[in-house]
Amino acid sequence: MTINEIIRKKRDGAALTADELQRLIGGYVQGEVPDYQMSAFLMAVYFRGMTPEETVEFTRLMLHSGDVVDLSAVPGVKVDKHSTGGVGDKISLPLAPVVAACGVPVPMISGRGLGHTGGTLDKLESIPGFRTDLSIEEYKRVIAELGLVLIGQTKEIAPADKKMYALRDVTSTVECIPLIAGSIMSKKLAEGIDALVLDVKTGRGAFMSTEERSRALAEALVSIGTRFGKETVGFITRMDEPLGYAIGNWNEVVESAECLQGRDVPDVMELTVVLGGAMVWLGRKAGSLEEGMERCRQAVKDGSAYDRFLRLVRRQYGDPSYIVDPSKYRRSRHTETVSAPADGYIGSIDSLELGFTGIVLGAGRTRVDEAVEPAAGILLRKKCGDPVRKGETVAEFSTDRTAAVDEAKRRIERAVTVTPARPEPQKLILSVVDKNGVRPY
Repeated sequence: MTINEIIRKKRDGAALTADELQRLIGGYVQGEVPDYQMSAFLMAVYFRGMTPEETVEFTRLMLHSGDVVDLSAVPGVKVDKHSTGGVGDKISLPLAPVVAACGVPVPMISGRGLGHTGGTLDKLESIPGFRTDLSIEEYKRVIAELGLVLIGQTKEIAPADKKMYALRDVTSTVECIPLIAGSIMSKKLAEGIDALVLDVKTGRGAFMSTEERSRALAEALVSIGTRFGKETVGFITRMDEPLGYAIGNWNEVVESAECLQGRDVPDVMELTVVLGGAMVWLGRKAGSLEEGMERCRQAVKDGSAYDRFLRLVRRQYGDPSYIVDPSKYRRSRHTETVSAPADGYIGSIDSLELGFTGIVLGAGRTRVDEAVEPAAGILLRKKCGDPVRKGETVAEFSTDRTAAVDEAKRRIERAVTVTPARPEPQKLILSVVDKNGVRPY
C-alpha cells in the first residue's frame, strides 16, 4: 500500500494496521515521507481518531524510533510525573526533589512552553548556568548520584515525536487525544521509568477545557501505560485559576524554592503533596497514597527536599546562590501594578488570559525557536475568594518590553474580576484515573 493509500484509508475512517503505521512513521523519520503527507495524515487522525489498538501501536513506533534508556543499574522503582500543561504550573520543580528526598528515583524529561502554557525547561534555564541539554550518559550519571534529573528531549529520544510535534503545532492538530497520548507516552516510556503519575488539567486554562475531554485523555494515557507494563495513575485537576501566585519562569522558580522552604501556597502544595504521595506509593516507599503524602510533607518540613533541589541545581551546572538569595537576580526594565476597581472579593482569575499576557510580556513564546525573557511575568497578590478593597494591588507584572506595558495592564484588568459576594471555593483535584476506571478524588 502506498503512502497516499494509507492516508486515504485513515481519511475515510478505517483503522490502520501495524505495518501501515510502520510504513508511514518509519518513512517519516527516514525522510522518505515529506511533511506535507504527514500533515495530511495528522489532519485525518484529528477528524477520524484512532482505535485503542492503533494508539498503542502508534505510541510503540514513536517510542522505538529512537533509544529507550536503560536505568536498571539505578536501584529502586523509577517514577516520573507528567502534566498536560497550565498557567503557573510549576509543580515539577518542588515535586521532583520532594519525591527524590523520600527515596524514589525521578528521571524527568520535560518540554518547553508553547502557546499559553509554561514549560519546565524554560523555568529551569532561568536559573543562571542551569543546563537541561545533558547527554543520555550524563542523564544516567546524575540520577544515579542524586536520585533525580531534569533534562529536555534529546535527539535520541523519540525522534518521530520530535518531528511530528513541531508539525502538529503549525497544522492546528495539537488538541487530538490519540496524538497527544502517543506524544506524551512515547517520551515517558523512553526515559527509563517503571511507573508514571499524570496530572491531566481541565478548565479554562487547559488544552482540554471540559472534564469529559480530560477524562478521555487521562483514560487513554493510563491505558497505554498499563499496556506497556508501567503502573500508571492519573489525576484530573482544575486549571481555571493559575496555580500559585507566580507566573513566568524565574518567578515560578522562586515560588517553588519558597514552597520547599515551608511557604504555604495552598494549591501548589496540595498538588505537590498528592502527586508526590502517589509517586512515593508507586515507588514502593509507602504502603498507601496517604502514607506517601505524609512522607512528602515530612521531606519539606525537615529540609531534605530543599537540600535536594539545591544539589540538583549545582549538579546541572546552575548557580544555587540565586536560589538562596533571589534579590541578586536581574530585574526587568518595567514593573507595574494593577489595582482592584471596587470593594468586594476576587471572583475569578482567568488563567488563559493571564497565560497569553505572559507571552505579551516575554515570558512565553509563539514559535518553538523564540527566546523568552526569564524575569518577565506576573505576580498575583490575591487569589479567588480573597477580600479586596478598591485601589488595592491585585497583581504586579514585569517586562523589558516597553510597548507591552499598556496591553498587559488591560489584559490583567480584564482577567481578574471583583464580585460583591465571595465565590464558592472550588475543588482543585477532581478525580483519579487508574486501570480500574475513573473515581472521584
